[in-house]
Amino acid sequence: MVQRLALIGTGLIGGSIARAARASGSAKTIVATARSAETRKRVAELGFADQVTETSAQAVRDADLVIVSIPVGACGPVAKEIGPHLKPGAILSDVGSVKGSVVRDMAPFVPKGVHFIPAHPVAGTENSGPDSGFAELFVNRWCILTPVEGTDPAATEKLAAFWTALGANVETMTPDHHDLVLAVT
Repeated sequence: MVQRLALIGTGLIGGSIARAARASGSAKTIVATARSAETRKRVAELGFADQVTETSAQAVRDADLVIVSIPVGACGPVAKEIGPHLKPGAILSDVGSVKGSVVRDMAPFVPKGVHFIPAHPVAGTENSGPDSGFAELFVNRWCILTPVEGTDPAATEKLAAFWTALGANVETMTPDHHDLVLAVT
């Protein structure tokens, strides 16, 4: 069980992660943030997070697992913002559909002692926003973990166990291999 899960972004994927983690008992405390005050208010109303913060830096404090659930192009600036606030031993992940650019944009801001394991849950619908998420989104869907070189295998196993608890089938491959496989599908 993850003691403190921080979600940066609460749309379809982030909201579904929160709901699935709550339903499966995979996270003791769920903290979420979103850019707009309106979205933060809606997340609080929906109740899928224990706490909703104004900034990403606030959300990640003391988190054991941080999942960035925002558009891939915004991941670098968010990594820069949260990097100084990540605790040693934390796992930092994302949910983007391409990995090369995520690694390029986020890795420079990941502090030593933080495990950076990009991920791609291959699941979704045509809907977006915090109302669109549902706990069963990942059931029998693939989640591809793409740990960067030098990642502690125990951290990868912990993240795999988290996704498995959400109902996903988990596969691990390099970021480059992920992008090649997804490009030909």
